[in-house]
Amino acid sequence: MIKRLFFYFLLSLPLFVNAQTRKYSNEFLQIGVGSRAFGMAGSVVASSSDVTAGYWNPAALMNMKSQSQASLMHSEYFSGIAKYDYAGFSTFVADNTAVVGASLIRFGVDDIPDTSELIDADGNINYNRVKSFSAADYAFLFSYARRQKKAGENGLSYGANVKIIHRKVGEYGKSWGFGIDVAAQYKFKKFTFAAVGRDITTTFNAWSYNPDKFSSIYTATGNDIPKNSTETTLPRIILGTAYETQITEKIGILAEADLNFTTDGKRNVLIAAKPVSIDPTIGLEANYKKTIFLRTGVGNIQKTTDFDRAQQYQFQPNLGLGVKIKNFSIDYALTNIGNQSDGLYSNVFSVRLDFDKKN
Repeated sequence: MIKRLFFYFLLSLPLFVNAQTRKYSNEFLQIGVGSRAFGMAGSVVASSSDVTAGYWNPAALMNMKSQSQASLMHSEYFSGIAKYDYAGFSTFVADNTAVVGASLIRFGVDDIPDTSELIDADGNINYNRVKSFSAADYAFLFSYARRQKKAGENGLSYGANVKIIHRKVGEYGKSWGFGIDVAAQYKFKKFTFAAVGRDITTTFNAWSYNPDKFSSIYTATGNDIPKNSTETTLPRIILGTAYETQITEKIGILAEADLNFTTDGKRNVLIAAKPVSIDPTIGLEANYKKTIFLRTGVGNIQKTTDFDRAQQYQFQPNLGLGVKIKNFSIDYALTNIGNQSDGLYSNVFSVRLDFDKKN
């Protein structure tokens, strides 16, 4: 009864949060990790079974098939201008009754020219005074998962993330933030059900700025100097259902459908409303002897208006491929990061290493 009330509380919590908070706060944390997930349009909260579950659904870390796992991922956006990297590690502890993990995410643009000191005190242009800086977002996730006692292969698993967020824009400004994710997963025969509450307590980022970097140029141009402030990220609820079966002795298939509930106002998604919008995604994965994997997914369904004011729905298609050789896995995804009519596709690679067999 207590667990049921707690679950209802998680679903209703966003309704009590201030709806005036701006949208898209800490949006870099919504990109995702792992090429498997990218290939399936992010529809993996119910079917995650490796170290990347520390991001998608910490409760699913209990599904790891090895004692410990490590994973790396690299991706580049906008013709290599922005770089997105992920590293994760997780391991079973306490006689394999629990899993702990850590993840690091970085999204940054490096080597940005800083022309704020281009003109010297005498009014001369001096290109030797041009420096460079980075604008980067960091997230550190510490995960914990546990399975309900005597649950066996089926049953309930639960977990949580404690995350620390650091964002820095050269010497101009920086912020520190803190948030909590909670998650649950229930397996019943060939079905798996999952619920994830991200930023469930609302995540806060405290920004501080360096007035010495702004004062001269901002005063000369009549702009206001930024002041220290607090940015909040409202909760997001993700519900997922996965179904896995063997078609033949060697070929298996897995399908998952997720619903992403955002609580920061009306968004351009399939179901757009205030204060809650719903963005559905669908993913499909086929495997041959659990060695070769083919994946596809559809997400980011939006309603757009062209120059003739005609409205239509667009979606983001994704494709993926994975290979597992003993303790080593490599995955690739071809995913759309912009308007699909522009052909802005991104190549995402990730690798995973399994250490020891699960006892």
